[in-house]
Amino acid sequence: MSALIYARRQRLGTRRGRRSLTCFQQAVLVIRWFLDNTRVRQLAADNAISVPNVYRCLHEGIDELAGLKPSLNSALLAAKIAGHPHVNIDGTLIYTDRCSALGPTAGVDLWWSGKHHHHGGNIQVISSPDGWPLWTSDVRPGREHDTTCARAHPQILPDRAEWTGEGLHALADLGYEGEAAIFTVPIKKTPGVALTDEQKQLNWLQAHARARAEQANALLKMTFKVLRHVSLDPSQIGKIVGAALVLLHVEHDRTT
Repeated sequence: MSALIYARRQRLGTRRGRRSLTCFQQAVLVIRWFLDNTRVRQLAADNAISVPNVYRCLHEGIDELAGLKPSLNSALLAAKIAGHPHVNIDGTLIYTDRCSALGPTAGVDLWWSGKHHHHGGNIQVISSPDGWPLWTSDVRPGREHDTTCARAHPQILPDRAEWTGEGLHALADLGYEGEAAIFTVPIKKTPGVALTDEQKQLNWLQAHARARAEQANALLKMTFKVLRHVSLDPSQIGKIVGAALVLLHVEHDRTT
């Protein structure tokens, strides 16, 4: 983190002594915020700087880390080289403060999730078979369903179609049934028609393999408390989660 901040200051031509915090102090501030979700006012008091200066330091750190996040194509290629027979996709809602932004439906906020009954942003997470997060998407408003979020992202469907076209599987839940040609989803029970024993067994096996997708989401949120409730601009949630993913990869020295 310190090296990234130092490189940023060098690029901008920042002269020595012109910033209130050293590169190391700013790095500690950023990591404290990610790990413990330390309040901005507390960070300002601990470092004897103003609240706006803390926000500036945070956004600089987030931008630098998020810039290192791998592309989806790179993540899938690395998963293929690592020999993963499949990857999982699952959406997770990152809670945020209440924000009044009009959605396409009258009387419903853009960032309000009817499923979770909370404001937040939807993030799509690609994970390995053992539940390790490989890639995270940009944020979409919490009111959108997982299929809508996947379709809105320019990379997810084309890159996943290429992945499945090579005989590899992309496991997903019934939230992605609209893209069953790309994602391997459970067999849905139709009214009046019972599933066969073979279909039930297939669903059980897939649910067992797909459960690790929830582990990937939990790993990110349990490691970084800030992902449990983001108080910054909701449109920045994608960058924040991407930055957290980079920190997780560096901490465990693992990308696949």
